[in-house]
Formats: sequence, structure tokens, C-alpha cells
Amino acid sequence: MLTFFTFWVGFAWTCKPASSSWTATTSPLPRPCFFTHVWGSAMVRLEGPRVVLGKGESVNIMHPSLKIKGNLTDLDKRYVEAAQKVGLNQYMLSFVEGAEDSTALREYHADAVIAEKIESVKGGRYVSEQYDGTNRLMFARGDYFVEVNRPHHILMAGEDIIQKDPQAIAASRILGSLAYGAEPSCQDITDVAYLWNTGYRTFMLGDEVCQQRDSVIGALNLLEAIVGTRG
Repeated sequence: MLTFFTFWVGFAWTCKPASSSWTATTSPLPRPCFFTHVWGSAMVRLEGPRVVLGKGESVNIMHPSLKIKGNLTDLDKRYVEAAQKVGLNQYMLSFVEGAEDSTALREYHADAVIAEKIESVKGGRYVSEQYDGTNRLMFARGDYFVEVNRPHHILMAGEDIIQKDPQAIAASRILGSLAYGAEPSCQDITDVAYLWNTGYRTFMLGDEVCQQRDSVIGALNLLEAIVGTRG
């Protein structure tokens, strides 16, 4: 049986059941492809450009049947041990989908200060139904946008997060146009203004903006200017 996948490997691929209609396209990310079988680390794909998945490349598996066993990997635990040795206690947990994710970390680091990155529909349900305010939330828009059932659902997701946690952080896709030039796009400016009007007061810039000093300074100056228009 085919399941839903999204691959972010320079391009993104969204895999759909064989019964759904599909047309090849060069449209922006994500893009569709099909898989039939998985054997160990090998996957058989029916359609789509050739691509090699390697270490460090993320895969979004959106099918509701996916269940992850456990919380922290052995490597995660070694990172936690290393953090404690140098006196670090602040963590951002990716793809938090239940209170047990943060509980698992505190079993290894009792005084951990945690920001829970909400990046999936299941994580959104956790915010709506279980979140108790113990940890700070992050609206991790990049992966969350891939995972929502319909694109416009990202609006309700972000609004629910800031309503549950007024200190929530807005992250991913923030002023990304500055990574490619000194002039920001209209969409980026209005996007930040919308987030501010929704209630967000903390923003985290993405990797693409932070790779160059000039783009970081430009983003900080632009954020200050946008906030100045909000009163």
C-alpha cells in the first residue's frame, strides 16, 4: 500500500495513494511522486525525477498510520549528556506531538528549559487538547505547512498556537527573500505584519537568512521597521 511522503532534498516530493490523480509538474515545493515498496533503506518509486536521499536530509511521512517507537535516540541522549557537562539546559524539541516528548527529555535533564516545536497536524492536536503551559511553544511553519491537509489550514494552526501560548515563537520562512538580495519581497513584509497582528512577539530567522551577516542585519532592521508601523 502506498503512503504519503514529503521529501525535502533540494526539491520536495509529496507521495500520494495510487488511486489519486497525478500530473507531472515543475511547480514550487512540494512536488508529487509515488512509492510502491520499502525494503530496509531502499524505496521503489514509480514517478518523479531521480534523487538520492542521504544522511542529514529530512523526510516528512504524513500518513496517519506512522508510529514512532520511543522518544530520544541514543545520539539524542549523548547530546543531552554533553549539554549538561557544559552547563547548557535550553532545548528546542523538534516535532513535539505529545507531553511525553518533553517528559522523556526531563528524565535525562531534570531542569531542562524546553521550547516545543509544533510541526505537524498531530502536534497541533496536542496543542489544542493537551498543552498545559509548562513549556514554550514554537510555530515551526516550514514543516507544518507541508503537513497540513489543506494549505490554508496553516492559518488556524498558527492562531491556535499563539492563543495557547502568548509567548510562542514564530519560526521558519521569516523574511526569506533577504537571503537572495537586499530588497525584501512584499509577501515577506506583510507576512511578518500578519504574525505580529496575530500576537507573535518573538521571531526566529531561518538558515537561509542566517548564512550571511548582511542578510541577518537586514532582517533585524526590517523587523524593527515593521514593528514600528504596528504601534
